[in-house]
Amino acid sequence: MKIFKRVVLLLIAIVLVAVFYNYPKLNILAGYAAKSTGSSVFLAKRNLQFTDSTDTNFSPINLASNSVNTETKEASSSAFGLLTRKSVYREGLGSVLVVKGTEIDSNPLTPKRATPDTTTPFPYGNLDPKDSIFSEINYDKLNKTVASMFNDTFKTRAFLVVYKDKIVAEQYAEGFDKNSLLLGWSMTKSITSTVMGILQCDGKLNVYDKAPFEEWKDDERSQISIHNLLQMNSGLKWVEDYNSISDVTKMLFLAEDVTQLQIDKPLIGKPNETWNYSSGTTNVLSAIIRKQFDTHQQYLDFWYEELIDKIGMNSMVVETDMKGNYIGSSYAWATARDWAKFGLLYLKNGQWNGESLFDKDWVDYATTPTPTSDGWYGAQIWLNAGGRYPDVPKNMYSFNGYQGQNVFVFPDQDMVIVRLGLTKNADVNHFLSEILNSFK
Repeated sequence: MKIFKRVVLLLIAIVLVAVFYNYPKLNILAGYAAKSTGSSVFLAKRNLQFTDSTDTNFSPINLASNSVNTETKEASSSAFGLLTRKSVYREGLGSVLVVKGTEIDSNPLTPKRATPDTTTPFPYGNLDPKDSIFSEINYDKLNKTVASMFNDTFKTRAFLVVYKDKIVAEQYAEGFDKNSLLLGWSMTKSITSTVMGILQCDGKLNVYDKAPFEEWKDDERSQISIHNLLQMNSGLKWVEDYNSISDVTKMLFLAEDVTQLQIDKPLIGKPNETWNYSSGTTNVLSAIIRKQFDTHQQYLDFWYEELIDKIGMNSMVVETDMKGNYIGSSYAWATARDWAKFGLLYLKNGQWNGESLFDKDWVDYATTPTPTSDGWYGAQIWLNAGGRYPDVPKNMYSFNGYQGQNVFVFPDQDMVIVRLGLTKNADVNHFLSEILNSFK
């Protein structure tokens, strides 16, 4: 009996130690599940069963048990019954993950939104586009290539090809259609950069000015410019690893204010000489944008009034943190067609239906390779300048996000390609080159 008791006590001790060391991971696991479930159910209007079988159905996130309260618009996720996290949906702001020990504002400021244009065809409005046939397109080859993206390996949800402002190919996975909101993940970074580009072209800031943070003024970080931050070339310490407890997972799933973690980091490299991909840096840019306005309401409205709604991306919602900051690194949702409009805005060098949001100088700036990035990165935009995709034009650039969210812009071909899915398994060089080969 004594031996049995000792074995039981040993097993209990082992379990307690395992829980102690893995508790932070459980916090991230439950946090990811609660945030994803809340956004999927209340923002994207998908049901819980569908969400469990798709958005949160991958290891280790699928270990969490999820539930929703449709009256309070809350989602809860439990990690083995040891820890539970909650997200709360607020109209206009999306679903926010509640941080332990904090209270959520039950009556927050929300952005003012424009009325969608439902009488003008795509791309300038939200009416279905007029049918167009181009003699230079091999439609059989094009449609075959697009169809090949929809399988259990690639897990594509939406695929769209826009040529000369016309949708020439469009396909959706089962359960999705032209009205489905899809998370862009890090494509949101390009939205944030563009908001800054609009401020730059309006003369409201200069990207070559030093970053305006009191925390940096008395040390070597005072030399960091907004330009360095836009290019992710600041030299600040940051670890972007979604498979561990890293800076990015702490920021997205444990922080009340997503802008602060990167601001508090030390310099470990030299500005303009140390490229390092950092979602924290993008949220620092969101904080800088906030500093350009006298009120929080002005900050909230500007993103929609001067960019998102102005080009008819009326489906888009950029979610905020508990402090009301736009999570500019990661959380913009929109339909595939509205993501395509964003690509078209760059294709048109910032000109949209007779209005100028920014000029070609900004496009040239944003698509100039960052030093030490091997030609892969500009100002929150991915590039092919280094020949990453050898069978694709080198002046192609893209907005990219986690799990294979992409908007590819082809300036010479007058084309935008949108691919949204749940995995990066697809051979990007192959499917892009195959689509290009569909055009004579």
